[in-house]
Amino acid sequence: MNASKAIAAGAQPESAAASKRAYRRVVDAPTRALHWLMALCFIGAYLTGDGERWRLVHVTLGYTLVGLGAARLAWGLWGPTPARLKPLWRRAAGLREWVRAAVRGHVNWRLGQNLLLAGSIAALLALMLPLGLSGYASYNEWGGDRLADALEGLHELLANLMLAALLAHLVLVGVVSLQRRRNLVAPMVTGRLPGAGPDLVRQPHRAVAGAVLASVLAFWGWQWHTAPDAALPGAHTAQPAYDAAHDDDDED
Repeated sequence: MNASKAIAAGAQPESAAASKRAYRRVVDAPTRALHWLMALCFIGAYLTGDGERWRLVHVTLGYTLVGLGAARLAWGLWGPTPARLKPLWRRAAGLREWVRAAVRGHVNWRLGQNLLLAGSIAALLALMLPLGLSGYASYNEWGGDRLADALEGLHELLANLMLAALLAHLVLVGVVSLQRRRNLVAPMVTGRLPGAGPDLVRQPHRAVAGAVLASVLAFWGWQWHTAPDAALPGAHTAQPAYDAAHDDDDED
């Protein structure tokens, strides 16, 4: 009897704190870290894709994007339940049936928004590996000049498709946030949703997120340290003085 009273007394402060709390945890730290790092790497790689001056940055960000995509897939397969990708694939697969129903006049707009959001995320994840492989093959000139040119064209096509998927995702997030009067970006920043209720995420796994960030920074540092000076951004490929002198002689 005393033990049960003690347990109840001990549980009261915890339940009271839970009821007073104005938020609930819905996204863990590794998922958020991977999300923003992948976005940063893709945008940076896309902006540095043309020309040789920023080639090292472009290649480094491309490699990082593929590694982060692999880490996200691993976290989605073996991570905690809220981070699993299986529900995402299931929702994305339902998009075809929703389109068929819409053509017949049965339009569920709320479901359609959810399916389109899931489809855009699935497309972004699905494009990462072929995008990275085509860029790697093109950069290393697999199969000679002719095949390398074809791979470069494929790489640019995949990059543009991924950009389109990213823009579609941003538009959908904005539209759904306005329609439902709920900020869908905030949970990917704070990991929380306002309002009382059970936490979907019991452990934030901040150590895993820290390890991801440390690995990315270490890889960037290694790439910069091992790169030849000529490959660093801002390096000049000035013409040697001997060659310049001979060019002047030829002109005379």
